Amino acid sequence: MTFDVIDRKLLELLQNDSKQTNKALAHALGLSVTAVYERIKKLENNKVVNRYVALVDKKKVDKDFVVFCNIKLVQHTQDYVVKFEREVAKLNEVLECYHISGDYDYLIKVLVEDMEAFREFMVKKLTTIDHIGSTYSMFMINEVKHTTAISI
Repeated sequence: MTFDVIDRKLLELLQNDSKQTNKALAHALGLSVTAVYERIKKLENNKVVNRYVALVDKKKVDKDFVVFCNIKLVQHTQDYVVKFEREVAKLNEVLECYHISGDYDYLIKVLVEDMEAFREFMVKKLTTIDHIGSTYSMFMINEVKHTTAISI
């Protein structure tokens, strides 16, 4: 899909606040409400916009202990990879999981209440997944930048 200047601005506005009315978006873009509606539908139909979410402040819900875990599988076979990915996707504490290159096979981002909750997660959930050879965990000290917006 090719994006014109208006599509790019519309995506920027939606990423900043997806609860804006079509009327407010139309005003900001200098378009009619109908034109904005049609552009949004086109973006949704082409899967450029996949869904709308609420971003929750992790401190307000007592889940501000962020851990990044590198995970190495015992072997990097298709069976082990598929099983690990299926199991880790079920863990609510895991916000993100990436299959990566380098010394480790996966990088996961874990969000829990505190160190004790992280230990519980490691012992009772993560390490019960078969074929994990080793893990290496890093704890967030300070969040310097966090955004979900993609520059178009």
